[in-house]
Amino acid sequence: MAAPARSWLVFGFSPEEAAGEPGPGPGPWRLEAGPEGIFRVWPAWSYVVVETGAGLEVRSAGLRRRLPGWAEALPSETHLVLRGPAGARAWRREAAVRGALQDEPAWSRALPPEPGQPLPLLPGGFVTPRPPFFTALPAGLRARRLVLGTEHALLLGAAGEVFTWGGGRHGQLGHGLLESELQPRLVEALAGVPMQAVAAGGWHSASVSEAGDLYMWGWNESGQLALPSKALAQERAQNEDTGAGNTKLMPCSREQSAAKDAAFISIQAFPALLDLPQDLEVTAVSCGSRHTAVITRGGELYTWGWANQDTG
Repeated sequence: MAAPARSWLVFGFSPEEAAGEPGPGPGPWRLEAGPEGIFRVWPAWSYVVVETGAGLEVRSAGLRRRLPGWAEALPSETHLVLRGPAGARAWRREAAVRGALQDEPAWSRALPPEPGQPLPLLPGGFVTPRPPFFTALPAGLRARRLVLGTEHALLLGAAGEVFTWGGGRHGQLGHGLLESELQPRLVEALAGVPMQAVAAGGWHSASVSEAGDLYMWGWNESGQLALPSKALAQERAQNEDTGAGNTKLMPCSREQSAAKDAAFISIQAFPALLDLPQDLEVTAVSCGSRHTAVITRGGELYTWGWANQDTG
């Protein structure tokens, strides 16, 4: 089976650096594909699972282990969930990185043989790569896709509607409040605008409409919403001050300081329609812990947010 003609570029912290070893640097650097190619990638902080022409493979700090018999992965720093033709199982990260899948799994669930929707969706609910692993979804809620943040989840419904639930202290649920929701709740601000994609970051969320418009909400501490960020402004001012040598920041009054702070957005509790350069249409969106990336209809990649490891 020939691999697609594509390259995988990696930015930021590497598995080698996570293990305390010298890494390739912040990137971008090419993920080694080999003769079998790479079809899909599921990254965690200290390791990555890739799908090659020979099946799944886990990579960490220069080590590679085959994962025969499995079709999908959902990694985290505590557990790795794998899905195969007959079921889904979870192992602790240490066992997965060693390739010791003969060990007793931390969780398992039998599945029907028919192909299902991509992880984390499972028949009747969804799985997370941490205990209690499986959570049932309300009966009648038809999901096209489900994505997981650190404390929250987004579900794309069959008609393009968006549901969110979980922790809401950073506005990541999009309901206008900073409260948690125990059950999926419709994001009313997006009602009537069919969505084609959703993404969840650490504490922020995104969705793309069928028309290619990008909506974002939640925490903006690092500019991950592409909205004015106080932390980014302070960082830029510090960099400019350092580069200018003897340049000093001018003091300002309390009223001036308050006016400047009011221009910044730390939490966006409702979905905000983002104005992209040249009215670009978005086809795909992905969120990291504190950064965001989109692909436009013309194949261009845009990133923004936290860049201390050159992820933005």
